[in-house]
Amino acid sequence: MIRAAFQYDRKGRIAAFRMEGHARGWRPWPDLICAGVSAIAQTVIGSLGELAGIEPDYVLERGYIACSLVYPEDEKQAAAAATLMESARIGCLQIGDSYGNKYLTVVDLPPEDIKGDNHD
Repeated sequence: MIRAAFQYDRKGRIAAFRMEGHARGWRPWPDLICAGVSAIAQTVIGSLGELAGIEPDYVLERGYIACSLVYPEDEKQAAAAATLMESARIGCLQIGDSYGNKYLTVVDLPPEDIKGDNHD
């Protein structure tokens, strides 16, 4: 199964995503779902640079793609980045709707508490 996790910032924008795993067992083409999710993620990563002028931090490995960014102060760039990041989530939801959550699960994660659980 592929797990696509989307981490939000305190402004409600997706600041990071992580996609990991494989859609094993799906027939007739088991790699179709993996390729679709990978294409979505890689397109967003490339488009952040090309369209929003933002170079995100990312990792592309077999069975694992992660991307994170710091939103810029420029409102136009930030809006473009937010739209692109949300499009990754929408694309994954659409694939999940088409093929089932047995092969792809989308998880939304709240903003991380950078101080941790044990602060005043």
